[in-house]
Amino acid sequence: MSHCPFCKKKIAMSKAFCSRSCKENYFQLIAIQVPKPFLKRIFVFCTPEQRDVEIENFASRHGWRLDLLKNKIAELAIDAGYTKEMKANS
Repeated sequence: MSHCPFCKKKIAMSKAFCSRSCKENYFQLIAIQVPKPFLKRIFVFCTPEQRDVEIENFASRHGWRLDLLKNKIAELAIDAGYTKEMKANS
């Protein structure tokens, strides 16, 4: 048995993803690039309310799904040391 790279469900060895949506989400998540200056600006100079507005504007500007972008930013914030743990809907 193999695992879906996006949702980690068990799948047959002959399949790469468990569903079409997982495949689309996986490749869109890979395509999302968040510049370090943007990350620094939203975590150092913005309040949490301003941060949400900035993230929504960034997602709409680039045509990315908001939930995937928030997940990517949360991962990058942990790697950069801006936050210690990942929040559910940060």
